[in-house]
Amino acid sequence: MNIFLLLTITMALIIFLLRRHIPIGPCMLAGGLLIWVVKTPEFSYLVRAFTETLSLSRTYDIILALYFVMCLEIQLRTSGALEGMVKALQRIFSSAKFTLAVMPAFLGLLPSLGGARFSAPIVEEASKEIDITQEHKAAINFWFRHIFEFSSPIIPGMIMACSIAGVPFSEFIKHLFWLTILAFSTGWFVLIRPIKLDVTKNVSADDEEASKNKMDLILSLAPVIITFLLVVLFDFNASLSMGVVTAGMFFVLRFTNRYVNLKEIILGACDYKMFMNVLCILYFIQILTVTNVLNEIVVAFQNSPLPVPVIIACVSLIIGVLTGMSQGHVAIVMPIVAAMQTGSLNLAGVAMAFGVAGQMLTPTHMCLVVTVDYFKSNFFQSLKPIAICEVIILTIFSVYTYMTW
Repeated sequence: MNIFLLLTITMALIIFLLRRHIPIGPCMLAGGLLIWVVKTPEFSYLVRAFTETLSLSRTYDIILALYFVMCLEIQLRTSGALEGMVKALQRIFSSAKFTLAVMPAFLGLLPSLGGARFSAPIVEEASKEIDITQEHKAAINFWFRHIFEFSSPIIPGMIMACSIAGVPFSEFIKHLFWLTILAFSTGWFVLIRPIKLDVTKNVSADDEEASKNKMDLILSLAPVIITFLLVVLFDFNASLSMGVVTAGMFFVLRFTNRYVNLKEIILGACDYKMFMNVLCILYFIQILTVTNVLNEIVVAFQNSPLPVPVIIACVSLIIGVLTGMSQGHVAIVMPIVAAMQTGSLNLAGVAMAFGVAGQMLTPTHMCLVVTVDYFKSNFFQSLKPIAICEVIILTIFSVYTYMTW
């Protein structure tokens, strides 16, 4: 069967099952099994994909990082620090809209798979007095969490892309930084600007409460900053850095007279449904690898008569959709970029822009999975404004790149 026909049928099956309100993990697993049946219907391939999924360090890094993020969120929420932080931010910015956009963006500087789970409660808290749907909240959290995918020097995908494609790191960031500004502006226009605020409230407080809220702000932002430093300066992975910070925060909150219950934290973070969804998605990605589907896509485009930039854009978009992570599309597409035009900022930029677009529009993206799970929102309604934002960005990017190539 033609590889693109198989992928079309697979995505149709996944969408059909999602519309039947089946959890995303089993939906992705069903898609993976369909590919296996058509491509290599031998049980050994399923076993190999499963064992590789369980043996990859990435699997445990994602699950443990998500667990510690949820532990941290429970600590900050039950201690009242999260609510106090939002009040402090509302006094600083005097705009609930600005807080909604800026906080997920700030937390997006932290390179953690599934990290949107940490910014989600902040969006929920900041939107308490605003009449918007859960789907709208989910879209805001997911979109603004990822605006630095094009320009952050600590995003693993950016580091890999520069190394493989042979482009200078600083030059590549300069080349794509305008996309971060465009992503913020587009998100503001599509997601934030339409929000209607009934009354502009000034969050007032006496000196004692204001002082407490400032401390809450410090306590809530400190884990992000410390985790950032552990990753950048000491090369900690996401799970280890989050584990250290979460353990430290328990004692800091106790020391500052903010009560947290250890048993509630440990048990409350055990979201088995979400962990199973994550495992199913990782298994799906590994099935694509062992059945050679990803390589077949690359070969099919390489043998086509399309212009090189179009080939790179299409492959990046498709691989981004299938893998749901920047490291996935970078590892597969950037070697092709290097082989075709080593050191080309334009071609590497096309690969990055379309790859990120693909990972923003797929149920294989961990941040989308945990965001939809947290807000209990409809998957397709949450994704609709994201798709609109991506169409705007890719259109502007394509026109600009064509004019300046």
